[in-house]
Amino acid sequence: MFLHTRYAFLPAAALVAFTFASVAPMKAQGPVDLKNEHMANVRQLTNGGQNAEAYWAPDGKRLIFQSTRGEAKCDQEYIMNADGSDQHLVSTGKGRTTCGYFLPDGKHIVYGSTHLAGDACPADADRSKGYVWAVYPSYDIFLAKDDGTDVKRLTSTDGYDAEATINWKTKSMVYTSMASGDLDLWTMKLDGSAKKQITKSFGYDGGAVYSHDGKKMIWRAGYPKDEAQKKRYTELLKDNLTSPMKMELFISDADGKNVKQLTDFNCASFAPTFTPDDQQILFSSNKHNCDGRKFELFVINVDGTGLKQVTELGGFTSFPEFSPDGKKLVFVTDWHGKSQYEFNVFTADWKK
Repeated sequence: MFLHTRYAFLPAAALVAFTFASVAPMKAQGPVDLKNEHMANVRQLTNGGQNAEAYWAPDGKRLIFQSTRGEAKCDQEYIMNADGSDQHLVSTGKGRTTCGYFLPDGKHIVYGSTHLAGDACPADADRSKGYVWAVYPSYDIFLAKDDGTDVKRLTSTDGYDAEATINWKTKSMVYTSMASGDLDLWTMKLDGSAKKQITKSFGYDGGAVYSHDGKKMIWRAGYPKDEAQKKRYTELLKDNLTSPMKMELFISDADGKNVKQLTDFNCASFAPTFTPDDQQILFSSNKHNCDGRKFELFVINVDGTGLKQVTELGGFTSFPEFSPDGKKLVFVTDWHGKSQYEFNVFTADWKK
């Protein structure tokens, strides 16, 4: 649900040092036994490059994901079969993309893209301002057929519009927008109509997802706590930047009402997703070292109790999502990467 998150927790030097070698699509490798009580039959679906944010099609047979591979200098959207085969481009190949998601019919997709602002990748975030990521004002959300054709623009406000996800049952879409002058959550219909702002707290709101029944929503937020933090947030936002290192999870009704803070780690927690029964949240966090780049998956009850660590892979692991039937989990990790900054998409059988 968020392009920059994947890069935001890497050392700045990594972004310079990484070379984009040619990446050939591959079928899944495995299965691998993680000796994990929640995950079995782990399979690697991609091999090389930087791959992230893989999300299921409604029938569970395909995944949409973003990747920097081949000659590309930044992310584009791809679709592959659930076994890792038939990896192919479905975005325009221009600009930078993020956050692809299938519509309920399984025949259309949405994603964020900067391609209307130019064919080239927009510049990376200015790291002279600290550990920050860019919230490109040229991002808009686009609707397309699942083969990449018939591209239609759904947002046109001045500023960042991205991070869209959809509840297939209610046919609701939630996304992050600068339309209010701040990074807030908005909803709209699948055709781009009926846009409505649903969060108004000062600070960053993003990466929202619905519960399977469409009644709840969870997202990450970074709310400045004192005047110094408020000043820095405001100054960074003027330069289309924000800082990712202090993010907590919040849960609410689907309309943004009855907000409750779920985590209080003073770290970076993000990429939440509801478990198949909607009673728990699976998410990624660096809670064991808030200034570090080690992220593992954790599970917590929707009332904030019962926190439990799920993975211990020793690097960056994030972007989990359960298959529509609840039997499998897709996630992204640098585990078993052949280079220091390689991220791949994996699936596993989920054991409750």
